[in-house]
Amino acid sequence: MNYEKPYVIAEAGCNHKGDMAIAKELIEVAALFCKADAIKFQKRCNRELLTEEQYNAPHPNPENSYGKTYGEHREYLEFTLEQHAQLKKWCEEYQITYATSVWDMTSAKEITSLNPKFIKIPSACNNHYEMLQWLCDNYKGEIHISLGMTTHEEEKELIDLFIRNGRNKDLVIFNCTSGYPVPFEDICLLEIRRIKESYGDMVKKIGFSGHHLGIAVDVAAYTLGASVIERHYTLDRTWKGTDHAASLEPDGVRKLVRNLDAAYKALAYKSQEILPIEKIQRDKLKYRKH
Repeated sequence: MNYEKPYVIAEAGCNHKGDMAIAKELIEVAALFCKADAIKFQKRCNRELLTEEQYNAPHPNPENSYGKTYGEHREYLEFTLEQHAQLKKWCEEYQITYATSVWDMTSAKEITSLNPKFIKIPSACNNHYEMLQWLCDNYKGEIHISLGMTTHEEEKELIDLFIRNGRNKDLVIFNCTSGYPVPFEDICLLEIRRIKESYGDMVKKIGFSGHHLGIAVDVAAYTLGASVIERHYTLDRTWKGTDHAASLEPDGVRKLVRNLDAAYKALAYKSQEILPIEKIQRDKLKYRKH
């Protein structure tokens, strides 16, 4: 197996708490301290995405809510298209790739107008075929899609849609278990091998989107064939909100990038039977028959 250099996406999502100053700090820290390749936010049109009942219902975890209803909570955390344009500009200044997850048609159209390098489709929306078709027709960048909460039949239908449209080589699919946080026994890393064997030749890349704690399993995901690693990212895991507890703080993302880069350098065969570094030790230490 030839290993590509790992590509790390720091998924900020809505961990900015609806505050542009925090969003800018997330960008700056991800770029300069963590050395991540990309930072990803999210865009939702809540009136389109939620039913009236869902919009007006209380947040299921009131202690994490930023509004009186779930709809108010979601609106509080939402940035406008103009604010996303500013996020992209800051990303360009700090030389980190800007990206966003889109949850609905309105958001897909808005973010496409910014022409980012890639757009992400979360697991919750990977069967929104109308939106996927629109992106195939109107957006020319990479399309990243998570496969959480998805049957094998739904996976195939998804891949087939991109093949029919001649866009499968712009597609990056992510092994993912949808949970916050996910216990280790539910990460199911060997699904990466299955996905790679089934679709590796059809798509651009295989990725891993982890919602677990720590960074112990991400290198394993990389060695199994996931060259794009996406992890939730926050400045403070104790902040109010459902995603913070399942996120990495800056030092965690920095160590993740470091460990993946180390694994990339190490994943090679010996260029010769006795390496130059070994020859010195061989001359000094190797047993010699007298």
